[in-house]
Amino acid sequence: MLILLRRALQCLVFALCLPLLAVAQPVQAPIKIALIEALSGPFANTGEAVFRNLLWATERVNAAGGVKLAGGASAPLQLERFDSKGQTEEALTMLKAAVDQGARFITQGNSSAVAAGLIHAINKHNEREPTKRVIFLNYSAVDPILTNEKCSFWHFRFDAHADMRMSALMSVIRDDASLKSVYIIGQDYSFGHAVASEARRQLSALRPDIRIVGDELHAIGRVKDFMPYMTKIKASGAQAVITGNWGNDLTLLVKAAKDVGFVGRFYTFYGNALGAPAAIGEAGVGKVLAVADWLPNVASAPSEAFYQSFRQRFPKPEDDYVHMRMQLMVQALAQAIEAAGTTDSVAVATQLERASVTFHAQNGSMRASDHQFQQPLVVGVMERKGAPGVKFDVEGSGYGFRVVKTISAAQAQQPSTCQMQRP
Repeated sequence: MLILLRRALQCLVFALCLPLLAVAQPVQAPIKIALIEALSGPFANTGEAVFRNLLWATERVNAAGGVKLAGGASAPLQLERFDSKGQTEEALTMLKAAVDQGARFITQGNSSAVAAGLIHAINKHNEREPTKRVIFLNYSAVDPILTNEKCSFWHFRFDAHADMRMSALMSVIRDDASLKSVYIIGQDYSFGHAVASEARRQLSALRPDIRIVGDELHAIGRVKDFMPYMTKIKASGAQAVITGNWGNDLTLLVKAAKDVGFVGRFYTFYGNALGAPAAIGEAGVGKVLAVADWLPNVASAPSEAFYQSFRQRFPKPEDDYVHMRMQLMVQALAQAIEAAGTTDSVAVATQLERASVTFHAQNGSMRASDHQFQQPLVVGVMERKGAPGVKFDVEGSGYGFRVVKTISAAQAQQPSTCQMQRP
């Protein structure tokens, strides 16, 4: 009886101490990820769309217990918003604010000019403040120079750059024997220049018989009416348009094409979302093509499950903007922090260089030599929902994209001129 009483007393004491033991455990602060993006202004819709993708990705990591650190502790990811208004100077101000608030992981992508400014500023900051170094995760800024001449140990790009995307589109153009004339149009900044230059180079190499009947750039985010441009394009006799336009600059361009009765094809980088399919409507069936790292109509059960789960999280049709690469980026970050066992920027960057991730049967790996993510690409053509290969539409528009070409990671890769400087 005495033994039983002693054991009962021990159990009671232990039970009473449990709350104290729990309190005594170190509380792990959230790992802050600062999204620096245009959340107001003409491209606010693109920034909000990115936020939904990254929020969903961080929610999944946290639902699985967060990121495991050394000693068995774990910490949640915390996504914080910083509005750059799409301007480089504003983005640099937001970078300082994010660092001051404890963010050591910065993410941005919807402007290559802004990305270049951030890379330069982060390089200087990390050299000046070694105890507050940050890592830049780039999900969409695709000017090739960012992982070539301007490559940085602190910068990791998870999107295929412009030359890789153009090569994927050219694999379709190359096989279209009926195409004899194209018009190149784009936004007048670093990315638009890169797209135009690469389009000219690859057309010359792969289809020298195709005439370039127009080649021009326009102010980014300032054109409210593209009718004059599309009237000129139609009058040129172009059978197709090649454009890297994104956001409202793409939506308004394809809407103007519909209004002037342009019947040619659009070879685009981003024609599969953010209002473009609804804007061009029936005129785009079989004529608007887009290149992406993934499309909702990729034919596989894991891919469909991935897309359906996103739509359950964000059921509004206007929120239907999902990118696999952004999910892979957050997965890679969580993997790198766990492998490092710490959030120290040098340790995490060293692990990110080796990142290899698979999610819903999609996979990719980081190339250490230039920090350019290597992944498969697909090209899709706009069709009516319900047509063969088009189970899902875009943003409730009634139109989706049927996959017409799949490019393996090995086929998509491009050489790099990066001379990486490591700390």
